[in-house]
Amino acid sequence: FYQASFCSIQRDPTSRTYYDRKRAEGKRHHQALIALARRKANVLYAMLRDRQPFQHRPPLRLIA
Repeated sequence: FYQASFCSIQRDPTSRTYYDRKRAEGKRHHQALIALARRKANVLYAMLRDRQPFQHRPPLRLIA
């Protein structure tokens, strides 16, 4: 998951946004990658648990 996260920050805008947010929170590079890897593991677990394929959903935008 760590290596997949490293590749995804270069090619997936959603992963890059999550990584950049973690960096903005003050995490170092490796810590942000590990957080992204854990997020990917959680998504995979939910897919297996619910027996549903991955469905990309665009992030929600809050209206103020």
